[in-house]
Amino acid sequence: MYESDTAAEIYDLLYQDRKDYAAEAARVTGIIRERKPDASSLLDVACGTGIHLAAFAKLHDRVAGLELSESMAARAAQRLSGVPLHLGDMRDFDLGESFDAVVCMFSSIGYLSGVADLEAAVLAMSRHLAEDGVLAIEPWYFPDTFIPGYVSTHALKVGDQGIARVAHSTREGDVTRMEIHYLLADSAEGIQHRSEVDRLTLFSRAEYETAYRKAGLAVEYVETGNGTPGFFVGVRD
Repeated sequence: MYESDTAAEIYDLLYQDRKDYAAEAARVTGIIRERKPDASSLLDVACGTGIHLAAFAKLHDRVAGLELSESMAARAAQRLSGVPLHLGDMRDFDLGESFDAVVCMFSSIGYLSGVADLEAAVLAMSRHLAEDGVLAIEPWYFPDTFIPGYVSTHALKVGDQGIARVAHSTREGDVTRMEIHYLLADSAEGIQHRSEVDRLTLFSRAEYETAYRKAGLAVEYVETGNGTPGFFVGVRD
C-alpha cells in the first residue's frame, strides 16, 4: 500500500484526520521522562511519513527516524527538513549512535512475522540506547484482546478529494488478517479503488516481555486507556 507517493499521501490524509499525533508524542515523552528526566534525544523506528517524528522534534533537542519504505521516508524528508532519516529494517539496523529514547509507534512492531523477528528488532533497538535510555514500543493487539470480525470505517473530504477507508479483520492462528479497501475520489481523476491485505502478528505479553529481557532490559507494560494498545517500556537492567 505504501510503496508509492499516492499511497503515502492517502495514508497522511487519513491518519492525520484520525489520530492526534502531537498528543500521542507528548504522552510517550512523558512516559520516557518519568524514567529518564533529562532525555533529550530520540530515535523513531518505523517512522513512516514522519508525523509523530515532527511532534517529537518539538519535544527533544535531537531526533532521527528509521523507515523501511522508500516512499514513506521520502514524504518524511519533505516534512522534516534537517532531521536525519535512515532507510533500514528494524530487525538489523545499525546507525552507529545512541539515543536517550527509542520508540516504535502505531503498532508497527506487529508487522514482524514471528518471535525471532520480534526479538531481533527489540535487540537492534536496545543497541541504540544510551546507558540509561528508554525503549518504548506500542504493540499490536494481544491474542486475548483481538476482536475477530472487527470492522472499521473512516471517510473525509479535503479540498477536491474525498477518501473512504473500510477494513475487516479476521484471525488466522496468531496472525491478524486485515483486508482494507480505499476509495479515492478526485475532481480531475474521478474515482480510484485500492485494496490491500495486511498481516500483523498477535504477539503475547509474555513474548514482548521475553524479547525485552533477552535484550538486557527491565520491562513493564504501561496501559494508556481509551482502547489504545499501551506501551512496553524498558530500561537497561
